[in-house]
Order: sequence, then C-alpha cells, then structure tokens
Amino acid sequence: MKSRIDEAVNMFESGYACAQSVFTTYADLFGIGRETALKLSGPLSAGVGRMREVCGTVSAMAMLSGLKKGFTDPEDLAGKEESYALVRRMSDALKSQHGTILCRELLGLPEGVEREESAKPQERTPEYYASRPCSGIVRTAARIVETQLLAELFSGSEEA
Repeated sequence: MKSRIDEAVNMFESGYACAQSVFTTYADLFGIGRETALKLSGPLSAGVGRMREVCGTVSAMAMLSGLKKGFTDPEDLAGKEESYALVRRMSDALKSQHGTILCRELLGLPEGVEREESAKPQERTPEYYASRPCSGIVRTAARIVETQLLAELFSGSEEA
C-alpha cells in the first residue's frame, strides 16, 4: 500500500487539526468514515481542547492503536499491558525525535505558561505553519503509525 504520510501532512496544512490529520488519514483502514473520524479526533487536538497537554498526534496514535490492538474485556490484563506497551513505544518514538510529547513544550511556550487563556484557534496562514513544528510532528506521527502499527500494510511504501 502506498504511504499516506504526505496525506496526513497535507490535511494538517489544509486547516485540519493535528489529531484529525493523523487519525483520519488511517481511520478508513478500520472501517471508520471520514466525518466520524474528524469528529472523534477533533477535540484531542492542540493538546486536548487547546489545553496544550499531550500532543494531539500522540492521542491520534493511541486511538489508532486501540482500533488495531485494543482490549474490550476489563479482566484482560495481558491485553491491557500489550495495548499500553504499544502506545508507550509509539509515544517514545515521537519523543525521541522531538524531545517531548507535550504540546506546550513542542510549541516552546514560555516557562510557566500551561496554556493560552482562549480556546479560540488561530487563523491558519502560511506564517502560522512556518512558525511552529506541527507539520513535522504530524509527519513523524504518521511515519510511526506506518512503521510500528501498520507495518504489514506499509512495509514497501516509499515514505515508510
């Protein structure tokens, strides 16, 4: 299957949020339609509701991992462990490339600033994209999805 990494980045650079861009790019592989994928993942963007906590791309990777290797039985301790370990591996891979998985740290917000006061998103302009690392982080997250979660589908793709 052809890599979808550029598709994820293009979604982000077209105005979709970070979590939406990663999750929606691969959601169809699990039978989830585009509109549902966008609605599910949208609130997780900008560090969950623009609170600048865990990066939306990490949340998207976790959601995709749940679709692939999630558990449904609350007594399935081995399944929980496997699921948590997968999320940790993917998160660690992103952290090793970008230094953190916290949105506010990725954006370089000043020390002590947990989040902006307003939940209002910024207008998406060329300057907006140039001033932040988010496109590269979306690219990294999509690459991790293709190499660690869905490798059997993307092992021969150009980007992966």
